[in-house]
Amino acid sequence: MDRVKLLAARYRAAADRPYFATALYALSIVPSSRVPTMGVDARWRCYVSPAFVDATPVGELAAVWIHEVSHLLRDHHGRAGRLPPADQRDRLRVNVAQDCEINDDLLADRLPLPAGRMEPRRFGLEPGRLFEEYVPLLPPHEHVLDCGSGAHGLPSSWEIGDGAPAVGPVEAESLRRHTAEAMRAHRRARGTLPQGWERWAEQVLEPVVDWRQALTGAVREAVAWAGGAVDYTYRRPSRRSAALRGVVLPSLRRPLPRVAIVVDTSGSMGDDDLGAALAEVTGVLREVGVHGNRVTVLACDADVQAVSRVTSAEQVTLAGGGGTDMRVGITAALAGRDRPNVVIVLTDGHTPWPDEPESCRLIAALIGLEPPPPPGWVETVRVPPA
Repeated sequence: MDRVKLLAARYRAAADRPYFATALYALSIVPSSRVPTMGVDARWRCYVSPAFVDATPVGELAAVWIHEVSHLLRDHHGRAGRLPPADQRDRLRVNVAQDCEINDDLLADRLPLPAGRMEPRRFGLEPGRLFEEYVPLLPPHEHVLDCGSGAHGLPSSWEIGDGAPAVGPVEAESLRRHTAEAMRAHRRARGTLPQGWERWAEQVLEPVVDWRQALTGAVREAVAWAGGAVDYTYRRPSRRSAALRGVVLPSLRRPLPRVAIVVDTSGSMGDDDLGAALAEVTGVLREVGVHGNRVTVLACDADVQAVSRVTSAEQVTLAGGGGTDMRVGITAALAGRDRPNVVIVLTDGHTPWPDEPESCRLIAALIGLEPPPPPGWVETVRVPPA
């Protein structure tokens, strides 16, 4: 094998796109005449056909280097293992879908991929999707593409790897994060990065957390905090009173907290998103024992439109539709006869907020793609649109 040419191609790939450099040089090279072109296994070993190296210009070889390491950076083998069993067995179809996910970004970055490459437009599909979306949409085709277990997750016949250094799962995650950080730095310095890689880097550095899980945790913690407050009561005397004749001692009680939910019903709010968030909140409160007359829902735009006590989301009337000022709803909630311990605001964030922290716990569930942030003292959960 012309190893000098192969290494020159890797050097060119790393020099032209330095954010890939660390990942590229983590790949071990395994020459093999059984692999059609180049492929990778799940342990970051790159199998290379000597005939393919001889027949391919350095520029195209550099692009193939980036293509193969992209399978590993995007954890294609791990994601393939979460497909339905029938799709997992059709590994070559999965491989084509994965190539479509990768190659549209490489072509947008003007990389000279070899002829015969797989890309979404070849199958009449929209670019910019994940391979999991492409798998069921690919038309019947005699696929012969095989990039190895580092792509589709199943060992290929040419994978041996005897004696070649391997990368473990922990080191692989470190390589992904390092590459994502390098991409973010490159984008800040030069402002250019294919959209798919930009999205991937953001997901690696700021993994998406299920908003339901985050909202549930915030509500549970706030309710537990409020319920931790104790007070004395003579309704049930202390058991220590028996030791003191003629003296009645009060006992400690742990009151169940009161919760107010302020719902933004201004014209900019979507009913589906509001309904989903409200259902989650009322469900969590019911699980922790806060329901009935201890939960108040206030529908609010620029004024409070409706106040109700509820046990489920279906009982809420979302009146309104004008401007937005959640301060009105928060003030009304705290001014009620039964002052709440916890106030939860469901809003798109386009509202003024109180100037200073309130005496209760305040949680804002921000609904929408890019809601403006509230003050730092407000506990925040972001709810993406449905």
